[in-house]
Amino acid sequence: MRKYEVVCIFHPDLDEDAFTAATAKVRDWITGAGGTVEKVEVWGRRRLAYTIHKKNEGQYVLMNVSLEPTTLASLNQNMRFHEPLLRFMITAID
Repeated sequence: MRKYEVVCIFHPDLDEDAFTAATAKVRDWITGAGGTVEKVEVWGRRRLAYTIHKKNEGQYVLMNVSLEPTTLASLNQNMRFHEPLLRFMITAID
């Protein structure tokens, strides 16, 4: 298992319940692929560096996870088509 940082930017108009459900769905994909979520930091609403889908703000979440490298492709595909997710970035930690 390798360690990764997953930074997600969620839609700014999500209410608290929808935001919690969207982050839980990402966590479920990670644990469903055999990974573990070690830490979740909600950074809150922040201004974006540039406009994404006509939005100037987003709700940021940082997750420290452990995953097998072979499961990254399926996680990428699931996250790419997740509606409330504006952008995401998965970075390997040495």
